[in-house]
Amino acid sequence: MNPTKSDSTMQRTQPGGLAGSESNVILSDTHYRLPDPQHTPGKATAFDKWLMRTMLQKAGNPEIEVVLWDNSVISTSVSSPPVRVYINHRNTLYKMLIDPSLYFGDGYSRGTIEVEGGLIAFNEAINRCTHTVDTKHFYRDGIRKGLSWLRRNTIDAARSNVHHHYDIGNEFYKLWLDQQLAYTCAYFSDPEMSLESAQIAKMDHVCRKIGLKPGDTVIEAGCGWGALALHMAKNYGAKVKAFNISHEQIVYARDRAKSEGLSDRVEFVEDDWRNMTGSYDSFVSVGMLEHIGLKNYEKLGEVISRCQSPRGRGLVHSIGCNSPRVLDSWTTKQIFPGAHVPSLSEMMQIFEPPKFSILDVENIRLHYALTLQHWLERYEQHIDQVREMFDENFIRTWRLYLSASIAAFRVGCLQLFQVVFTNGGNNEIPWTRAGLYQTESSGSIKE
Repeated sequence: MNPTKSDSTMQRTQPGGLAGSESNVILSDTHYRLPDPQHTPGKATAFDKWLMRTMLQKAGNPEIEVVLWDNSVISTSVSSPPVRVYINHRNTLYKMLIDPSLYFGDGYSRGTIEVEGGLIAFNEAINRCTHTVDTKHFYRDGIRKGLSWLRRNTIDAARSNVHHHYDIGNEFYKLWLDQQLAYTCAYFSDPEMSLESAQIAKMDHVCRKIGLKPGDTVIEAGCGWGALALHMAKNYGAKVKAFNISHEQIVYARDRAKSEGLSDRVEFVEDDWRNMTGSYDSFVSVGMLEHIGLKNYEKLGEVISRCQSPRGRGLVHSIGCNSPRVLDSWTTKQIFPGAHVPSLSEMMQIFEPPKFSILDVENIRLHYALTLQHWLERYEQHIDQVREMFDENFIRTWRLYLSASIAAFRVGCLQLFQVVFTNGGNNEIPWTRAGLYQTESSGSIKE
């Protein structure tokens, strides 16, 4: 443990004092600080300062400085930290003792916490220290894990959770996603390529992995705004049936299919994945697994088994982690209710009971960090339009969500797994991986 630095008092930096430049995303967090935040009156007590130092030590002594409401500076870093966190209210500090993730996030959203030096840099500093900490025995994580098992992602609950995040307005997402509204990790075969090109490359990458060819039938669970289903039909000659319980997304996808003359080849169904039936050459799920709940993994395997033909290939694309963990409480409350990010061992609850064979596992987490970087940059470029739609609390919530996600993928707290599988007795599988990289352009690939 690093030695504790002495507490000191400083002149509060005015906006513009610590501008941060973070990769391709130019973010000066001082610009986003409230012009005149309210502060707890009076001096921070010795107990307040001890409490803050103790919390930093328990977090692994991250390279940050904390400035309390009376300008007292607390740091346990041996170096000069590049990031400052301002805690403007004593109540916020005490709440963070109960649940640091939840009350830091809520405090930032409400303006009782501010950050200078970059939100991404702040989250990276925290994650680098806490990433290796074993939290399985922390009482908070134990309680939250127990509560997560009590919550069941029923169809009604899943619909409510999806509505919370995905049905807040297509116009909002159009501001910062790519032209096709692909809200999942892109694939940057060249890090300099545009977001639009990288999303198309991701869809081609998925299609090659399942060996998609003209005439194939595909069933997709959780289709978003329909980009992948339409891509499969238009560029690979497939016939696709895609399920989603987000009403706004389904309406948008159907309208796009109609306008592009693909309604006869792509059917968008507003229904839960548990109700999928039929027999198809391929099963695909990109970005849905995180939302169904760990208790439903075996059920998902049953659904895939009954829908995928004996020689079919399937792909599950999901955010994940390297070992089982509980998703932080702020994200599950404010961003993705009911969400769970699985480890590979947990994902095997899908594939082992039906005796599927795993053909390929790829981790493209740095691609997701870059995808999120593009999203955050576009979000900030359109912040005036966002402000016309939502209040300042929402704006700061989503800024923190995108920034924290970039940091998590960069540091390795989060992974992005693509798992390809087939039925155990199927020998009609690729001999090598060469077919995945034959071309980066759309079109059917012969193996």
